[in-house]
Amino acid sequence: MSLTQPDPPSGSPSSSPSGSPPLSASFWEGRYQAGTARWDLGEPAPPFVSLLNSEQAPAPGRMAVLGSGRGHDALLFAAHGFEVTGFDFAPSAIADAQAAARRLGLDSAQFLQRDIFELNPEFAASFDYLLEHTCFCAISPDQRGDYLRLVQQIMRPGGELIATRTHERPGGPPFGVAPADLQRLLKPSFEIQSWQLAKDSVESRRSEEYLARLRVRL
Repeated sequence: MSLTQPDPPSGSPSSSPSGSPPLSASFWEGRYQAGTARWDLGEPAPPFVSLLNSEQAPAPGRMAVLGSGRGHDALLFAAHGFEVTGFDFAPSAIADAQAAARRLGLDSAQFLQRDIFELNPEFAASFDYLLEHTCFCAISPDQRGDYLRLVQQIMRPGGELIATRTHERPGGPPFGVAPADLQRLLKPSFEIQSWQLAKDSVESRRSEEYLARLRVRL
């Protein structure tokens, strides 16, 4: 579930394992202002497009998107009938996503500038789904437990986590993790429904992008 590229994704404070200062809202905003938000594909992630066009598409419900960036993935799900709330640290990313929602007439999508680790208790047990794309790999590895607890707190019982990407490259952000290690991290909190290598990834993510669907354990 992390999904990553040679550049850090947006959405949450991050600190490196070496103890460098947290990656703040101004850090992520600076990436957008400098035009170096290379995690932004300019379109929804192809594995999500394929999922929604398949017989295995999830039924519409209320969805949270952490580190939603300019909203490409969130707006895709909103267009398929989901009620979507995207959260991101960078104000210009939120502004761009809000403008795109208005342009597309998608009233079912809203975007809020927030620190994801402060969403509970305001959004406790609020979502049927959580969409993960490039947020998990933006946070420091020592925050992963907090991230998973947050996901459980804001999702409704039996809710589904839909995620794509993983990589094993050193350094970060984006911080890598081997698929087997990630599964071990997830299993205490989630029941893995499916975990498949994506067949339609963009070229830069070929052979390292997975589409995973996981159910929150009751």
